[in-house]
Amino acid sequence: MGEANPCVLVIDDDPEFRDSVVRLLRTVGLPARQFSSVPEFLKADPPDGPTCLVLDVRMPGRSGLELQRDLVAANRQVPIIFITAHADVPMTVQAMKGGAIEFLTKPFRDQDLLDAIEAGLAGDRARRESDSALAALKERFDILSSRERQVMLGVVAGRLNKQIANDIGIAESTVKVHRVNLMRKMKARSLPELSRMADLLNIRLEQPQNP
Repeated sequence: MGEANPCVLVIDDDPEFRDSVVRLLRTVGLPARQFSSVPEFLKADPPDGPTCLVLDVRMPGRSGLELQRDLVAANRQVPIIFITAHADVPMTVQAMKGGAIEFLTKPFRDQDLLDAIEAGLAGDRARRESDSALAALKERFDILSSRERQVMLGVVAGRLNKQIANDIGIAESTVKVHRVNLMRKMKARSLPELSRMADLLNIRLEQPQNP
């Protein structure tokens, strides 16, 4: 199954501005959805594919900065491009500290907005690919037997087969069998690659074993 199409979400209480952004995006082949307020956006289902927000800072009711704070608190990682007609330094600093990728003051050049959107979509696409790869890695780790997991922990800790055998009370030859099987199941082509997988999974021996 291929990747879902990207989608830009435009949140602004000014309908003329929303329409102008949607028209601009249409010229470069990017689909967009528009919302007049933060509550309207929160009621909608999120897009399936890479996305970014073009978000007005000041709106009636909940502001763009409040939405950014709530998204961060909920661990919803969405690239945000802030738009405002009246920027000040504290506002800009708050937005950038919250993870905004751009802060544009009206009027701005169309190309500046398009460049920011392109960067936002690229970043979200990379994050989604990374999340998908990690999920697949977790699935491979989950199918390991308990013994294979024990052996894997020993291997990535730098333990020798003999030491691992002593640690978990099995024959060294059995360790070798488990080692071959876990490398195959994890699709690891080398020990350094297996070690990187362990880092991504955040699994390590909590205590170094005695020789």
